[in-house]
Amino acid sequence: MENKFYLIIAKNTSQMLKVDKTLRENLIKTDLVPAPPESGTVCAIAVKVFEADLNRAKSILLNSELETVDILEDRKLKLQGLIDRKLGNAVTNEFLAILRKIEEGEDLKKDEIVYLLSTDKEKEIETVFHAADRIRKEMVGDVVEIRGAIEFSNYCCKSCKYCGINAQNYGVNRYRMTEEEIMEVVFDLYETGIKTVILQSGEDGTWDTERLIELIKRIKKATGMRVTLSVGERTKEEYMALREAGANNFLLKIETTNREIFKNIHPDDDYDHRIQCSKWLKELGYINGSGNIIGLPGQTAEDIAEDILFFKDMGINMIGIGPFIPAEGTPFEHLPHGDIEMTLRTVALTRIVCKKVYIPSTTALASLDKDAQVRALLSGANTIMLISTPSRYRSNYRIYDHKNMVDMDAAVYAVKKAGREMPVYLKDR
Repeated sequence: MENKFYLIIAKNTSQMLKVDKTLRENLIKTDLVPAPPESGTVCAIAVKVFEADLNRAKSILLNSELETVDILEDRKLKLQGLIDRKLGNAVTNEFLAILRKIEEGEDLKKDEIVYLLSTDKEKEIETVFHAADRIRKEMVGDVVEIRGAIEFSNYCCKSCKYCGINAQNYGVNRYRMTEEEIMEVVFDLYETGIKTVILQSGEDGTWDTERLIELIKRIKKATGMRVTLSVGERTKEEYMALREAGANNFLLKIETTNREIFKNIHPDDDYDHRIQCSKWLKELGYINGSGNIIGLPGQTAEDIAEDILFFKDMGINMIGIGPFIPAEGTPFEHLPHGDIEMTLRTVALTRIVCKKVYIPSTTALASLDKDAQVRALLSGANTIMLISTPSRYRSNYRIYDHKNMVDMDAAVYAVKKAGREMPVYLKDR
């Protein structure tokens, strides 16, 4: 008999964590997962429980006086009309079997994801993109979320071989923005109506947790904006302190779930510790971000399929997928860039497998071809990140070469060309 699951929606993140903790203390197995569209909140978190535990969970929550908003069945998303007689001999029987599973909302297995990543049949590829776009529309709608990123420091203590700001790249002009410089950009973003600011940097010890806490509190007090952090690996206690200060989202990309590739590209990082950091972020109630790089040395379709399943199993909310682009002064500077087509197909398969998640149409895609960013929106992506770093610094945040400094005009171009909608919260659309 197939297991059924239910999703408990709490009033806010604090209540959600209390619900999760209370149920686990009473020996009810839970998981924190992206909330469904019916919850009314995009990119929120729900507590997932087995149907067999639902009545006991309700009783426990009632007795503990914890406030919940709703309890919803975790239904499969069923899509009709993907299988068309016109497909005929243009597709294989194996593809049709996988497509039936997508229509019925069934989970795909690794070998099925690998097939869809690897097929060279034009009609099959076209149908995968169509299915991903259908799921995107059903799960997150037609509005493209616009967020502003401030790359506030390019100092980094790590030696990642693919990254242009790694500690060993002595050709980089280093900078650190001051708190006042950051707040100036924050106010500019706030005035445009943008709701989320992304604070991104290398792993810079000068911008320690105490200093970040003060910055987060100041942003919250002055603007009420949501804050996304992308500042690398920290201790659980530091993640907790940043969360309590008001940080909402955290982006810590796995880059690859292949241990050998991870070890090669991250000579001074530990794979298991990176996974542990993602688990801590999830436990602490962050909207949890991860992602991978397509085209790393030695990477296969099997590796990418494992990445996608990792995103699903970890309950990742935001998934950034971009092609590898070499950076001058790194060990990988002479390698070819990642394949745009495989990157777009990974975006599509991630949407099909993970359903209700934020997937950016990444700056890396726009750096290879601005219309690749449009194509990503047509392949399941639903977010664009503006590069809001001040002009005097932005060329020095060179994590890869020939970076496209995506601004509002570029975002409008991509959204309109993809036939999508700009968010209503922007004051000048």
